[in-house]
Amino acid sequence: MEWIIFLVVVAAVVAGGLWAKKYFRHEIERAKRIDRANKNQ
Repeated sequence: MEWIIFLVVVAAVVAGGLWAKKYFRHEIERAKRIDRANKNQ
């Protein structure tokens, strides 16, 4: 039974990570561009 709970938790974490990466990718890219622009000044 513990294994099932463990696998469900792992699956939820992985799915959440993939969703966040997909959802926030443009925000992360924008932050990287701003960071690079600040370093170049």
